[in-house]
Amino acid sequence: MFEVGFTEIILILGLALLVLGPEKLPKLAAQIGRWTGRAKSMARQLRAQLDQEVNFQEQRTAHGKGESAAKAEPAGSPPVWPPPEPVAPAPEPTAPVETDSSAPAAPADDPVLKSGNE
Repeated sequence: MFEVGFTEIILILGLALLVLGPEKLPKLAAQIGRWTGRAKSMARQLRAQLDQEVNFQEQRTAHGKGESAAKAEPAGSPPVWPPPEPVAPAPEPTAPVETDSSAPAAPADDPVLKSGNE
C-alpha cells in the first residue's frame, strides 16, 4: 500500500534537518524514539493480556466439557491468573489514652498558673 524506501527516509531526514536545524533535530529524534518505545510496550502488554484472556476462556470451556484444566494448558506455561499479592492487615485503631482521675489537680495558688493569667 504505502511503502517508504531508504531514499524516501533520507529525503525526509534531510528536509527535517533543514526545517528544524541541527539543535532541535536530535531532541525530536529522541522524543520520537521514546514515543515509539512506549507504543511498543503498550502493544506488548495488550497482546499479553489478550493471550491471557484467551487462555482463560479456553480453560473455562475445556473445564465445562469435563476435561481437566491441566490437559487444556500446555506444560510449562505460566499460570493464567497469578495469585494476588498478600495484603498487610490494617493497623488496629489505638484506644484513647485515659488519664488518671485520682491524680491531684494543680493547686489554684500555683505561681506558674497565675503568671500566665495575669
